Amino acid sequence: MRTGAGAGHTGYLHEAICYDSDEHLLDVVVPFLLGGVAAGEPTIVSFGERTAGLVRTALPPGCPVTFLTSGEVYARPAGAIRSYRALLAEHVQRGAGQIRIVGELGRPQFGPTWDWWARYESAINHAYDEFPLWSMCAYDTRATPAHVLADVLRTHPKTAAPFDRHTANAQYTDPETFLLENRPEVADPLQRATPASDTLDGQPGESRRIVREAGAGRVGPAKLDDLTLAVSEIVANAHRYGRPPVRMRVWAGPGRVVVTVTDTGPGTKDPFAGLLPAASETSAGFGLWIAHQVCDHVSMQRGPDGFSIRLTVSDQTG
Repeated sequence: MRTGAGAGHTGYLHEAICYDSDEHLLDVVVPFLLGGVAAGEPTIVSFGERTAGLVRTALPPGCPVTFLTSGEVYARPAGAIRSYRALLAEHVQRGAGQIRIVGELGRPQFGPTWDWWARYESAINHAYDEFPLWSMCAYDTRATPAHVLADVLRTHPKTAAPFDRHTANAQYTDPETFLLENRPEVADPLQRATPASDTLDGQPGESRRIVREAGAGRVGPAKLDDLTLAVSEIVANAHRYGRPPVRMRVWAGPGRVVVTVTDTGPGTKDPFAGLLPAASETSAGFGLWIAHQVCDHVSMQRGPDGFSIRLTVSDQTG
């Protein structure tokens, strides 16, 4: 049985909290959490240190709310989806009629990598819809860029406000449409500062060699292994499912390597490619799924000249 705003709702109820003060945030979050506890529902907070501290202080002593570390949960979009789906499935198996989660992304996610976090916020409307989940995603309007807030309203069906108000977002866009749109492309600083090596119609084996040579000593061995695997998968996909020619470009600098793979085809038709597991290891989406698991950023662009995927790994320890 579902309670609160989730009563009578089937599937995932996905709301945003766009707050302009700590009091505003607590006026929404505390009743949400206490309502879950009172109903005996699994009730979870995934906030950063400062906001989690505010919530802990506002809750009664010993309140049985579970706190997760948001930095670990939100390392990569595909990983967050995988982790949350496992957590939700576990609670449902234990008999939960509804699960409540309130979470937040960190400020670093609002920067150059926001495009794949916007895709995450959209994709989870589908990815979690098989579960009786009611979640709220908190965004501090004092620190969140305007273009991020615009995407928040397009990816959350509703906004939650104090006094148990839940307003439908007129800007909400279904994931099948949102995820196939081109996200604004932000040039990586390394691409502006470092000449690229350029390979035309290289095969996966050649791409692995080039990436290993370019990245040696630039990032740690584990990061380089991850990038080499991802590039190999993406290049193989471009040859198998795209249109020739296939072009690979590599930029390497201290602690960072960026690779783009471009073909002249239209790109994947699957809006959830990369964020949700592929149907099989032989399907077109498997390479993107791998890349989203191991790279520090993956972006995709469609244009009149074809389809391009950019893969980035970063290792400050080099």
